[in-house]
Amino acid sequence: MFRRLLVPLDGSAMAEAAIPVAARFAARTGASLTLVHVVERNAPAAVHRERHLVNAEEAEAYLAEAARLPALAGLTVDTHVHTAEVSDVAASIFEHSAELAPDLVVMTTHGRGGARRLIFGAIAQQVIALGTTPVLLVRPSAAEAGTAGLHTILAPIDGDPDHEKGLPVAARLAAAFSCGLHLLMVVPSLRHLSGSEAAAGMLLPNATRLKLEMETAGAEEYVQARRAQLAQSGVAATCEVFRGDPARAIVKSTRRLAGGLVVMGTHGRAGTDAFWAGSVAARVVAHSRAPVLLVPLQRGKK
Repeated sequence: MFRRLLVPLDGSAMAEAAIPVAARFAARTGASLTLVHVVERNAPAAVHRERHLVNAEEAEAYLAEAARLPALAGLTVDTHVHTAEVSDVAASIFEHSAELAPDLVVMTTHGRGGARRLIFGAIAQQVIALGTTPVLLVRPSAAEAGTAGLHTILAPIDGDPDHEKGLPVAARLAAAFSCGLHLLMVVPSLRHLSGSEAAAGMLLPNATRLKLEMETAGAEEYVQARRAQLAQSGVAATCEVFRGDPARAIVKSTRRLAGGLVVMGTHGRAGTDAFWAGSVAARVVAHSRAPVLLVPLQRGKK
């Protein structure tokens, strides 16, 4: 499944929080790990009182030290420092992800706030926008849970095969971690409609409610069919249909599924601000306490 994991580090405790989770994924999937740092031009010595690597020599020593962490014992680990100073760290790591050909990028995020988020959010958005490499985002506060064991993988689906590229990944991970797989499909309620559907709901509320009820019934049949397909391939799954706002429903589900991981597809909207402000995936990343694995959808798909 995964052969090489890429873990961007900048010397901070926040970035290091991705290491235990990446180590567990590597151990379960047999992947190797590459710890990478890109030297930033005119980098500050600290960001929000956290250490920040400022030159190649310091970075090489730091990554060598990180590679010897107990969490990485017994794993194949190498390090890479991009020694030429760059102004755009996110773009440089994006280029390195193409050069080093990882199957998964593992990194931490603070959700919507903080200077660190500006860096890590930009990296995640650019890698996802490329449309090839999945990105696993971990909150520092949830990193310890990532080493304690994975009990449930939550896979949101919406009935569109083009949007469900995360489901095969979720199924393979469930097998690798010997954990449960839970399918979630969300049908919006009247007040959660947007665009032309919202306008139709205002003009024809009764007809729109009936339409949503019919969609809910169809969703129940769909998730059961997907569950049956997974069972035929040897993957046991549970499923449910939720009414309401998709992002809120996903986050709510992660909070009641202990030891959870969310695996979902995303288009990686153009522009970091658009990514973090707009899509369902971005809202889940911003508010979920559980790690979120974003699988890029094919570019050009709606």
